[in-house]
Amino acid sequence: MVLGFSWLASCKPTPDEVLNMPKEWFTINGYLKIGENGMVTIMSPNPEIGQNVKTSMPMIVAEELDIDWNNVLVEQAPLNTAIFTRQLAGGSQSIRQGWQSLRMAGATAKQMLKEAAAQAWQVPVGEITANEGVLSHKNSGKSVGYGEMASAAAKIPVPEEVELKDVKDFKIIGTSRKNVDGLKIVTGQPLYGLDYSREGMLIAMIAHPPAFGLKLKSFDDSVTRAMPGIKDVFTIKTFNDDYERSAFDNSAFTDLVVVVGNTTWEVMNAKKELRIEWEEAPDTTAKMSLFGNEMSVNFPSGLENTDIHKAKIANVSAKAGREVRKDGNPEAAFKNAAKIIERSYSCPFLAHNTMEPMNFFAHVTEESAELVGPVQTPEFMERSVAERLGMPLEKVDIQMTRMGGGFGRRLYGHFLTEAAVISQKVKAPVKLVYSREDDMTMGVYRPSYHAYYRAALDADNNLIAFHVRTGGIPESPLAANRFPAGAVDNYLAEDWTIDSNITVGAFRAPRSNFIAGAEQSFLDEVADVAGKDPIEFRLKLLNRAQKNPVGENNDYEANRYAGVLELVKEKSGWGQDISNVHRGVSAYFCHNSYVAQVLDMIMENGKPVVQKVHCAIDCGIVVNPDAAINLAEGGIVDGIGHAMYSAMTFKDGVPEQNNFDRYRLIRHGEAPRSIEVHFVKNEIDPTGLGEPPFPPIMGALANALYRTTGKRFYNQPFITEKQVLG
Repeated sequence: MVLGFSWLASCKPTPDEVLNMPKEWFTINGYLKIGENGMVTIMSPNPEIGQNVKTSMPMIVAEELDIDWNNVLVEQAPLNTAIFTRQLAGGSQSIRQGWQSLRMAGATAKQMLKEAAAQAWQVPVGEITANEGVLSHKNSGKSVGYGEMASAAAKIPVPEEVELKDVKDFKIIGTSRKNVDGLKIVTGQPLYGLDYSREGMLIAMIAHPPAFGLKLKSFDDSVTRAMPGIKDVFTIKTFNDDYERSAFDNSAFTDLVVVVGNTTWEVMNAKKELRIEWEEAPDTTAKMSLFGNEMSVNFPSGLENTDIHKAKIANVSAKAGREVRKDGNPEAAFKNAAKIIERSYSCPFLAHNTMEPMNFFAHVTEESAELVGPVQTPEFMERSVAERLGMPLEKVDIQMTRMGGGFGRRLYGHFLTEAAVISQKVKAPVKLVYSREDDMTMGVYRPSYHAYYRAALDADNNLIAFHVRTGGIPESPLAANRFPAGAVDNYLAEDWTIDSNITVGAFRAPRSNFIAGAEQSFLDEVADVAGKDPIEFRLKLLNRAQKNPVGENNDYEANRYAGVLELVKEKSGWGQDISNVHRGVSAYFCHNSYVAQVLDMIMENGKPVVQKVHCAIDCGIVVNPDAAINLAEGGIVDGIGHAMYSAMTFKDGVPEQNNFDRYRLIRHGEAPRSIEVHFVKNEIDPTGLGEPPFPPIMGALANALYRTTGKRFYNQPFITEKQVLG
């Protein structure tokens, strides 16, 4: 993603001073350039997917550069792996991975400006200060704006070492700044892939098999070709049969029928007139390279059904799984336990359902390939497109637009490859557009998961053993080294998987988005049986993990985990008896951050209503509090909605939900009426935030539902369970 800052003045401006765009730019380093009038453009690599990095990342550079934020403009940069090392929006890593390089870019530029001033004034560089875009020398009284030194600074050798600010000296980081694209978003100015247009551009749409487990046999396009505005109809193969896919080339259907025409409406109507014959696909195996690890992925033949999935899960989950971690002697602990609690939890496949369906522009010629659109993994897809087109990597150029949602779906950029192959075929610029039905019925989905838990208590109601056996179709959500691992003497973690031809992939907070809610629901039940307060029960376990941990591979910091629980306990007034308010608590660690939540629920007209959510987060230094709060609020609303309402089901391989009339998302009136977000204040480098608030809210919701209705909820979505709420 790329950020550019524009400075309104080279020296400190008066309130009425506004400068025009500079006539000349001077490149200081790969991240920024400065105009002769002091305006600055700063580049940042990561795609903007709504997480607000397009504002927060420039803030980091601006902080170290020592400029006035009022003089900042932001731009999106193109893909350039020679300069930027991680151009990816995923894993809640943008700020965490970019923190050091962004700071260094700003600090390096500032040092070069100071050295240029020192040479011009013939004084030691240590006597030069920089503040809000102005260079000063106290002893001589000289001062000058950055713009006047930009030309000279651009010729200064890049310093090998620069000094970064102390956290206590931050002026921009830690303050709230408005979304730099906000005005464009609310006024409908072009930002997104669907906005992009090019003179002479054609529109393409695809037809894929209606069911997982089918493939193309033949088609009749005679009616389609004769329809108004249609230019061509043909088939493409997204990936060649011998192609070794990368981690983000996931696609169930590689043989597609393409309709190309003048407008989206004409192509959409013509596509309906295709007469296509499908046949069952055989068992297939795809070669994949997952970040350097060579592996084969099996896609079994057959038309899959949700009912059959449930039967397979019931069968395999009842047996011993693959042992992943074992501490102590859990078998003996369960045999000698005073009480044993056993519960099972499940969740369905989920569609990402980004507001902006998949789309991408491509213009492929014999000399080059130009692609423009919304993608989370431009660097990976650049390689995929180059290999598919048989073109050198340097001839492929991917430009990023803002994304109208991603949640992991746009990690998988097969639609870029499709657009490129289509453009190469028709020898014209093309924009590929998916309909909502296309997007929902060809994957990529969140897998379906199941978890079985057992806990053993001694005669004094102390937790002495913990057992989790979990798996899914087609992957397991197990994180064996997370809490309560390390807090229980006897611990066993097992997993299993079931192969499927339904395409799955990362979904906001992959795997954690299920296992957190299941685990936190179960811990509440264990606390209830033990007769202990849910928060105090967790804190006692975390105290053990901090002072006398079991094992050496625990992947969380118990003190930080406990810290968010303590903070949410304080801010929510936990323990107070609030009339007609029923509370559920949850806490989880994922993507390097810690989140605890208390959800308040009331009954209105016989239905449970989420009144308020208190949220405590430890994500290290918070760059932009407004953006961080927005991420937490979005994750909380998203998590409640998916746990309550959303599901993808299948009958004979056909997705039974293909649009919002059958796929239930949360509605405005069902969102929490109030969300209160608090951050643990520390000086730890920033960690992830796009995903961590999402998983634990599902557990807090389930626990609050129990307090409200007196019934436990084990299977998502909760709203379709046989229990009648209220």
